[in-house]
Amino acid sequence: MNTSHSLEERLRAVEDKLAIYHLIASHPPAADTGTDRYYRDAFAADGKVDLGGGKGAAGNEAIAAIVKTPEHQAAIAGGLCHFAGLPRVEVDGDTAVATSYLQIITPDRQATPRELSGHGASTGFRIHRVGANRWELKREKDGWKVTRRTLRPLDGNDEARALLRRAVAP
Repeated sequence: MNTSHSLEERLRAVEDKLAIYHLIASHPPAADTGTDRYYRDAFAADGKVDLGGGKGAAGNEAIAAIVKTPEHQAAIAGGLCHFAGLPRVEVDGDTAVATSYLQIITPDRQATPRELSGHGASTGFRIHRVGANRWELKREKDGWKVTRRTLRPLDGNDEARALLRRAVAP
C-alpha cells in the first residue's frame, strides 16, 4: 500500500477506479439489450469507437445508434451475449486507460443437445469472437466519459497484442 499519498488522494483513486469499472461493466448489458442511452451517457460527445476493418463511429449519438440498427437488433434476438473480463485500469489525473477482453457468445443452435445433471438439456453456446479492448477516458464535470474505444480481434494479428502490451508495458 502506498502511504505517501494522503487518505483523500487514495480514496479518490479508489472512487475513480470503481466509477470506471462500473462504466465499462455496463457495456455488455447495454449492448445485449440495445440500450442506446448508455452510449450517450458513457461516451464523450466527440467520443470515438474503432472496431477495426473500417468499422466504427464518431460522436456519442452515432455510437448509440449502432445498437438500434436492424443488424444489431437481429443479433440480440438471436441470443447475443457480450462477456467482458475485468479491465486493468490506470488513472492519471483526469485521464485514464482501461484494457480488457471481450467475448461475443451466441447460442450454438446447430450443436447436438447435451444433458447436464440438474440443469436440463442444451445445445450450448459458442464463442463467436474474442477481442482486446482499449478504453481511453477523461473526467468531465458529470463523471468519467469514454473518449475512444478501440477493439481488435485476438485472431493472431499483432494489433490486438499491441493493445494488450500497452497495458503492461513498464
